[in-house]
Amino acid sequence: MSDFVVSARKYRPQTFDTVVGQKSISATLKSAIKNNHLAQAFLFCGSRGVGKTTIARILAKTVNCFHPSENIEACDTCDSCISFNSGNSLNIFELDAASNSGIDDMRVLIEQVRIPPQIGKHKIYILDEVHGLSTAAFNSFLKTLEEPPKHAIFILATTEKHKVIPTILSRCQIFDFEKIRIKDIADHLSEIAVKEGVTAEPEALHLIAMKADGALRDALSIFDQVVSFGGNNLTFQDVVTNLHVLDYDYYFKLLDFFFAEDISSSLLLLNEILEKGFDGHSFLNGLSDHFRSLLICKDPRTVVLLEVPESVKARFNVQAKPWEAKQIMRALYVISKADVEYKQSKNHRLLIEIVLMQMCSLQQELEKKKD
Repeated sequence: MSDFVVSARKYRPQTFDTVVGQKSISATLKSAIKNNHLAQAFLFCGSRGVGKTTIARILAKTVNCFHPSENIEACDTCDSCISFNSGNSLNIFELDAASNSGIDDMRVLIEQVRIPPQIGKHKIYILDEVHGLSTAAFNSFLKTLEEPPKHAIFILATTEKHKVIPTILSRCQIFDFEKIRIKDIADHLSEIAVKEGVTAEPEALHLIAMKADGALRDALSIFDQVVSFGGNNLTFQDVVTNLHVLDYDYYFKLLDFFFAEDISSSLLLLNEILEKGFDGHSFLNGLSDHFRSLLICKDPRTVVLLEVPESVKARFNVQAKPWEAKQIMRALYVISKADVEYKQSKNHRLLIEIVLMQMCSLQQELEKKKD
């Protein structure tokens, strides 16, 4: 039996300072603990993999620590911390609201809340995916949430805040978790790669971070996947192959063909892309992102918005120079229109080919308008 532990578990943050991408939330909670101004009910909202349950566990561990540090971090040596780390803490309860959604489940929880903690100051109840509770369960929970015992702290987490009833929202301190920035994820993956003895190209880690779409947990799962595929030497091409994503090179080539008004080469490159099994709609979205990056590069003030590796950023800067902003904006309009029409189209390939032909005619269109 393998003793392999997935990176999402192995490198799960254990302190506020090690949480990735949620510095303001961590700082606010630490300040509340330090000033003895901690609320009894919290609602953590945000998309998957951004750290809601992780911060809930860290908060639960820290408030019960007997000897917190000056920086308001758990000591990891007291009885409370040791029991938490071993998974035997009697003061912290985690429930999946989706599978414990009934009123009977909530009644059991309410009965438990009345019992004071045996060790430490607080009993913490973490309810994950709280939007999954039934209306009856919500209503049963309301009174306890409004007037909880002094020892009880509730941390509710959800990916769908709009499904939580307003009466619950009004009784909680609400923290909205943002998607984690690509750079933060890539930097974190770089640190893990060093710890795991993996040599990784920065472009490879950046692509994983982009694919994760702001979810650190997803990024770590992808990292494990591509390391299993490519071994301890992780290259950009390994990630491209394993995740089946379009390389930047395709779009750079296409833009050169567009600028040269080379329709034939554009259509042949599209054929190569489709024959490799790439989805036409995803290709259009990628082309739109490429033109957006070009437009960003036209003004030095907006270059900071470009979330790509430095080597790729340099290529965008070079390619953007001969293009006029009007051409790029016209291209974005054409692609946006095709994106809307894609689902209704009966011939997706022809729709994309027409888009490419229009891209090759951008210069002619501008000249006609000038005349």
